Amino acid sequence: MVLLVGSALAGVIVGLLSGLLGIGGGTIMVPLFRLAFGMPAIQATATSLFAIIPTSLSGCAGHIRNRTCVAGVGLAAGLAGACLSPLGVNLANMSPSWAIMLAAAAIIGYSAFTMLKKGLALPKGKGKEQPKASVANGAAGAGAAGEPAKAAASATRPVRVRATRHQMAVGAAAGAVAGLASGYVGVGGGFLMVPLFIQFGGISMKQASGTSLIAVTMLAIPGAIAQIMLGNVHVVAGLALALGSIPGALLGANLVKYVSERNLRLLFGGFLMVVAVILIANEIMVPEV
Repeated sequence: MVLLVGSALAGVIVGLLSGLLGIGGGTIMVPLFRLAFGMPAIQATATSLFAIIPTSLSGCAGHIRNRTCVAGVGLAAGLAGACLSPLGVNLANMSPSWAIMLAAAAIIGYSAFTMLKKGLALPKGKGKEQPKASVANGAAGAGAAGEPAKAAASATRPVRVRATRHQMAVGAAAGAVAGLASGYVGVGGGFLMVPLFIQFGGISMKQASGTSLIAVTMLAIPGAIAQIMLGNVHVVAGLALALGSIPGALLGANLVKYVSERNLRLLFGGFLMVVAVILIANEIMVPEV
């Protein structure tokens, strides 16, 4: 009962951060299952990968509805990642516990450093245009009715972005790397893809979050199936966490348009840095299960 309730409550926080930052939530779930519930490393990563699917799917739906994603890039990344995710699973099953956790910490720490550096380089007012548009949209709806109000709402809604060939190539490359990492350390790979989309694909942080969740949803599926077949997934804990994460992810996807680009990057980077430190500290203090 403690496992079920704890997983469901943690799922709300996981989902919120997933929808807001474009991560599958594995960076929270792996330490949670490992530290709070005492699961072996391979079971923690496997259960995390399983729970990532409904979490990222619900956040993905919100981003597509709000047009805060580049669907073509997400699909390219997801397909490439899905091909390499099972390979990561096989590597994880041949690796010692400490190697899996330290690999996760190293990948997460690098992503955190990159995101913090980019965020600090932005001016403080960067990325606030969209909340203003939302306010204007509300005013238009309050002062008019019928077709004029619909026209005003349509004018302030984000424009659907079409992917270029270069962005599709970047998406496929980022997805391949994320897919391998996803299967190996039990994360969705969003913490890798988001910085790569921004740095090499020229995609904004707000668009990168939703784009990443499309890919995460796709690439997590084959890895999760492989882990289930190997008997590594704690299905009950994964489902309990997913129950809490689904509404949280929908809320996070809707909140992303009200947070500035700079603050999103700083929040994302700071969160990842804390997780990396926790993982390293855990492997030093807690003996292998």
